[in-house]
Amino acid sequence: MKLCVFCQIVAGKLPAEIVVENNDALAFLDKSPLQYGHVLLIPKPHIETLDQLPPERSGDFFKLTQMISVAVERGLGAEGTFIALNNKVSQSVPHIHMHIVPRKKGDGLKGFFWPRKQYTSDEHMAETAAKIREALQ
Repeated sequence: MKLCVFCQIVAGKLPAEIVVENNDALAFLDKSPLQYGHVLLIPKPHIETLDQLPPERSGDFFKLTQMISVAVERGLGAEGTFIALNNKVSQSVPHIHMHIVPRKKGDGLKGFFWPRKQYTSDEHMAETAAKIREALQ
């Protein structure tokens, strides 16, 4: 099995432009950015999906996401950020990673990159929400 690219970056075996690092996480610039300053934040241990991220680590992971988002705005003069995490589907590297992308009005990024849908009725929307609430029990 091929070693995870992100784990190789954590181990120092592959180069990366590091933005911030602590004992638990590493943030570096994406080599193929959506916009210049596109940061990837990863936990250092190999964790493939969001459900595998231990709850006791998720708070710190999201706090660091918030800190990097503010730094991207301030440091790059961005008007905002796009923050995303692909989970399983469209996850290009099977290691959980948060995308923190600087945004400016008119930058060419168009919201989400797939077509939006409408619920067929208010009942359809209520039924969908109920299924999610039930699964949270």
